[in-house]
Amino acid sequence: MTIIDDYLLSLTMAVPLIGALFILLIRHPDAEIEKRNIRSVALLTTLVTFVLTLVLWGGFDPATADFQFVEKEKWIGDTITYHVGVDGISVLFVVLTGFLMPFVILSSWDSIQTRVKEYMIAFMVLETLMIGVFTALDIFLFYVFFEGGLIPMYLIIGVWGGKNRIYASFKFFLYTLLGSVLMLVAILYMYFVTGTTDIPTLMTQDFAFEVQRWLWLAFFASFAVKMPMWPVHTWLPDAHVQAPTAGSVILAGVLLKMGGYGFLRFSLPMFPEATEHFAWLVFGLSIVAVIYTSLVALVQEDIKKLIAYSSVAHMGFVTIGIFVLNANGIEGAIFQMLSHGIVSGALFLCVGVIYDRLHTREISRYGGLANNMKIYATIFVLFSMASVGLPGTSGFVGEFLVLNGAFQYDSWIAFFAATGVVLGAAYMLYLVMRLIFGALVHNDVKAMPDLNWREKIIFAPLVAVVLWMGIYPNSFIDPIRTSVQHLIESRFTDGPSVAAVVSPDKAG
Repeated sequence: MTIIDDYLLSLTMAVPLIGALFILLIRHPDAEIEKRNIRSVALLTTLVTFVLTLVLWGGFDPATADFQFVEKEKWIGDTITYHVGVDGISVLFVVLTGFLMPFVILSSWDSIQTRVKEYMIAFMVLETLMIGVFTALDIFLFYVFFEGGLIPMYLIIGVWGGKNRIYASFKFFLYTLLGSVLMLVAILYMYFVTGTTDIPTLMTQDFAFEVQRWLWLAFFASFAVKMPMWPVHTWLPDAHVQAPTAGSVILAGVLLKMGGYGFLRFSLPMFPEATEHFAWLVFGLSIVAVIYTSLVALVQEDIKKLIAYSSVAHMGFVTIGIFVLNANGIEGAIFQMLSHGIVSGALFLCVGVIYDRLHTREISRYGGLANNMKIYATIFVLFSMASVGLPGTSGFVGEFLVLNGAFQYDSWIAFFAATGVVLGAAYMLYLVMRLIFGALVHNDVKAMPDLNWREKIIFAPLVAVVLWMGIYPNSFIDPIRTSVQHLIESRFTDGPSVAAVVSPDKAG
């Protein structure tokens, strides 16, 4: 293996930090030139990082469930290590993070004019931490990355957000931090019992059922808030509405996926009996989320808030797919997270385009955009149809696989989940009708220009990927399949365990 192969993951995480350092050192007597240089360095940094994630994807072997591109060095004492690697469950989330970041920088090119240096540094640091979450193979290292991401996002919302940004940023921080305190307690317990913080090792341990239940609930408290699941979802609409456009893109596109990834990386393999025991709790909360938040989205008058509530409904689909514990369901859940990351990010970028022109997100202030913004209208309708799950788009594949897996598990779960598809079509089509079609009656809306060259550059790759995922989904499912099969066969089939049982007596 080459040096790049040996240290590819570390290099991918280091590049954004190097970019942040360069941005920190940029000085120029002309403030506008300084801002331009800062934006250019940030864009170049994210493009280089994305190329590295493509190298990672290209060198990934989908035929094995083993972790690849593994790096392991001692970090704290003899137990806690800097241990990173990817498997089929995590590799595409790294690519998703790298893919979305250049659009974040481009979308902020003109809209962010104050504290540009600090803004770009915050996103560079956040990118490193997000990639770290999906690559960490030491549970303590995972926790550091998982919680560290709160800080830059808290600053992005609190400094560059809307008029109620302080309230939204504190609510976001407190909800996610308090949920993770219990996870930290569980991590410490697991370390004292097993003597290791190594995730691959912990994935083969068999904790006694009584222990598994408490550990599962502790991790669930953190991941449920992060997704977010009903009823701990209330921080999300506030955070989305107050966050700048780029903040909403990353929040919906990547940060929400950390909860689903956590279930797949920790809850299922480490606590399989508790996972089966609590599956109906997850199904109940997920069905409520799918139906309730879809109905709430239907009556929203703020575009961003509507899309935020739709994200909660889509994440309900994801949790259903994960906990049906079959290949179709889990593959569909991962695919749905990838699709939602791109589609929801694109929809928030669409909102940012018209907000930059009219400085309002009220749906009633628009209407008839198909008359004077034809390219924008076409793109918005496409992403809306992908959100609904139109065949030929990325949204269809994930929903179909999840419903297929849910039907294999229990037809009633599939029935209630399917109501989310109908309600999703209702609120998105209603939004399209009010925003894009109808009479063009407001003079300021009539004066709004169509997409400029920078905005076209932003949306063209997003459109291409949404169609690519919908037309040829196997290119994204193939890397996932082997790892999912290994997870199911190793932890959810009958037979003797490969690891010693950690009994309650020993645990005590």
